[in-house]
Amino acid sequence: MEVILVPAFADNYIYVLRDAASGKVGVVDPGDAAPVRAELERRGWSLTHIFLTHHHDDHIGGAGELKERYGASVVGARADAHRIPGLDAMLGDGDRTVFGSQTARVLAVPGHTSGHIAFWFEAADSLFCGDTLFSLGCGRLFEGTPAQMWDSLQELRALADRTRVYCGHEYTQSNGRFALAVDPGNAALHRRMEEVAELRDRNQPTIPTSIGMERRTNPFLRADDPGVQAAVGMAGAPAVEVFAELRRRKDHFRG
Repeated sequence: MEVILVPAFADNYIYVLRDAASGKVGVVDPGDAAPVRAELERRGWSLTHIFLTHHHDDHIGGAGELKERYGASVVGARADAHRIPGLDAMLGDGDRTVFGSQTARVLAVPGHTSGHIAFWFEAADSLFCGDTLFSLGCGRLFEGTPAQMWDSLQELRALADRTRVYCGHEYTQSNGRFALAVDPGNAALHRRMEEVAELRDRNQPTIPTSIGMERRTNPFLRADDPGVQAAVGMAGAPAVEVFAELRRRKDHFRG
């Protein structure tokens, strides 16, 4: 499965997908229709599927226009059917959706929003997780609780190391500054930040990352790690409480 990163707004990523075996073309979280149309026209492709992870406008704002223009099927969360217009397939945790020769498993990952889902294309080793998991970070808790988000992150953390992670925003550099503040002794994190700096200096994306990389470097996936717990003065505390403290500190971080 081919994945094309399409920048939008200040720091969003929209993903155009193409299944080579069938020629089906999809898009994940098209907050803006214009750059998607431009990419499709440049490649001579027509859109067949629209995948939506959550209801925020910067992720769904272009879906209606794209559906009308191409007749694409819109796939999203059953739990968000009341606030995502135009859904054709309404799915929940554990459901599967077919995209040409590919099949995506839907994972319910509430926290950022109550109805947030992720699409895991197992055969393609690809996860589209919206604003739940970021490179070196995680989403703000606009609608969910720390316990919900920690459970969601643990589910994503359990995927195979090789799984490529396609998240909704280019936040890696700012997330990394916070990660270094709470996990300064992490050698893998320091190496990752050097790589990130080189990429951003060339105006290149830091996405995709991988589950293996995030497991080693992302403090929000490591709230049960003794080193991270000690760094925030919570050695031996329940992981969910450590996660809540990490999220609270990130919300107020100005590094």
